[in-house]
Amino acid sequence: MSGCSSSGGGGDGRITLEFQSLAWQRESVVANKELVAEWNAAHPDIRVRYLQGSWDGVHDQLLTSFEGGEAPDVIHDASDDLADFAYGGYLADLRPLLPAALKDDIPAPSWSMATFGDGVYGVPFLQEPRVLIANSDLLRASGVRIPTPRHPWSWGEFRRAAERLRRPGRYGVAWPLKEPVSATLNLALSTGGRLFHRAPDGKWAIRFEAADEVVPRTVHDQVAEDRSASAAPLDMGGSDTLPGFFAGKYAMVPLGFSYRQQVVQQAPKGFHWQVLPAPSGAGGLAQGVSPQTLSVSADCPHKKAAAEFVAFMLRPPNMVRLARGDWMLPTGTRALADPALGTAEYGWSTGTALAAHLRPAPAQPVRGYAEWKDKVATPALQEYYSGAIGMAELRRRLERDGNLVLARYQR
Repeated sequence: MSGCSSSGGGGDGRITLEFQSLAWQRESVVANKELVAEWNAAHPDIRVRYLQGSWDGVHDQLLTSFEGGEAPDVIHDASDDLADFAYGGYLADLRPLLPAALKDDIPAPSWSMATFGDGVYGVPFLQEPRVLIANSDLLRASGVRIPTPRHPWSWGEFRRAAERLRRPGRYGVAWPLKEPVSATLNLALSTGGRLFHRAPDGKWAIRFEAADEVVPRTVHDQVAEDRSASAAPLDMGGSDTLPGFFAGKYAMVPLGFSYRQQVVQQAPKGFHWQVLPAPSGAGGLAQGVSPQTLSVSADCPHKKAAAEFVAFMLRPPNMVRLARGDWMLPTGTRALADPALGTAEYGWSTGTALAAHLRPAPAQPVRGYAEWKDKVATPALQEYYSGAIGMAELRRRLERDGNLVLARYQR
């Protein structure tokens, strides 16, 4: 893959930009390729070449391409992956490059997720709340109150609902936690959890406090005490739980909003399901998200043209197309208000009602988060959820081992 170092104008003066997309769902890939084709048709002097990337190992792939001088000009990534690249000087500050209309359309909390130091290093454009996807027939038969964004379940009520949904051969909930860190931290905002605390000198420290315990304790107790959650899905990804969900083995599955597409495609005929908001706590319906972003490489020789392409991709009608293709929510206020995203069908209206409650993921600005997640938090949470360690040991590992990792990045 050739990158910025070889992109640029040919003998005819035409600029060629490379756009690495991480779209993977068929509808999303189609939407991205269509938009690239539309841009190329309207801008014969600035051609964009579509490159298909993958979310698997994207951080290492991008780091290698940056260090080798072969990074794409326009980069699709997620905001929680940008900190090291932004502070490392690999991404362009977009503040002087973006049009005012785009800046004004995306709310400040979303921009904060791509702001590192004094610069903005990505345009956040798609975000994904976590929701409960539930078997409608089993919910009605159980007699539990059906939660709505206006009147959600508390975490305690959610735990009781899962118990009432449990039957021989059926669990009330399945927690797919093969990658447990993001789900645990982002849902903890609803209980007032923060985990990462910034001192006046700007340095970060990890403190696992009472509010941070609620979500992991709920999951642990549903598995170990209530028996309302199966232990098997703890090692699964979200897609792995769907066959059991369709077979009636699990009444509810906490999943990202985009999983609705797989449910629509894979659910057997006659299967009835609905989208419920995640439980609420002291922090209300707040939950953390790490939006998908579009960035421009610092080595790109045509940053203005690259930013113009980004702005085209994220015009409100185009942002709606990307959101529908990925079954996610747009960050832009005009796109979010599009009637196509406000319908009750497939739970779109539930998702849009949650948009105002989405906050930056707790680790968003923290350097060293990727290493902490992989080396400390993931194994510690996996052992806690499996019952191999208790809450005290979980706290000790997250704090002691985690702060050692962060300290290396803050010298």
